Amino acid sequence: MNTRTAVITGASAGIGEATARALASAGFHVVLGARRLERLRPLAEELSGTAHLLDVTDAEQVASFAEQVPECHVLVNNAGGAKGLDRIADADEEHWRWMWQTNVLGTLRVTKALLPKLLASGDGHIITITSIAGHEVYDGGAGYTSAKHAQSALHRTLRSEHLGDPLRLTEIIPGMVETDFSVNRFGGDTERAAKVYEGLTPLTAEDVADVVAFAATRPPHVNLDQIVLKPTAQYSGSRVHRQ
Repeated sequence: MNTRTAVITGASAGIGEATARALASAGFHVVLGARRLERLRPLAEELSGTAHLLDVTDAEQVASFAEQVPECHVLVNNAGGAKGLDRIADADEEHWRWMWQTNVLGTLRVTKALLPKLLASGDGHIITITSIAGHEVYDGGAGYTSAKHAQSALHRTLRSEHLGDPLRLTEIIPGMVETDFSVNRFGGDTERAAKVYEGLTPLTAEDVADVVAFAATRPPHVNLDQIVLKPTAQYSGSRVHRQ
């Protein structure tokens, strides 16, 4: 049996890095893309995969990346993130533009570029990491939640548009995951980021990666449409139990 190829975006840290490790362990050849090539290359070497520069907000770079991927069986749309936690009255439009460019248009660009190869594989699978923020809202989060809602809508529309094609689509919907997500959201403020997870045990990047690998290794006739995972102490984006 030929080795299947999995492409992971945003693979230099957090969920992307953990997913690369999990899929490599599951027998996939991993192709890693991220902006921080200096962090990506050692990981690719460790996993016997390949690494390419990829900023999903740059259309030319996405096209160049796709050209360097000879075949694709699984695409993990992981690149994304949040900036700020401002109420709408104080919204920073640059933050909103970045979140929409990265989470929505970035997912669109990479998916469009690799879709022909996914279909040509005869058993393609697009796994998109969204968020519970793509299915609910919370104060201060409109820029991120609106982008994640749009990303989720994009993914679910693909599921309908390609019904009957050799293509599976899985949306992974995590709650609180302790990575560098909150540090990035708060502009490097590690103290503020740490308070997000105070008094509870959040998910880890490896928890999410385990679910991605499980979805990617189901038989071709099984499509896991949506998988929601949260810490036991979390009910919603705005309601958690803290010790």
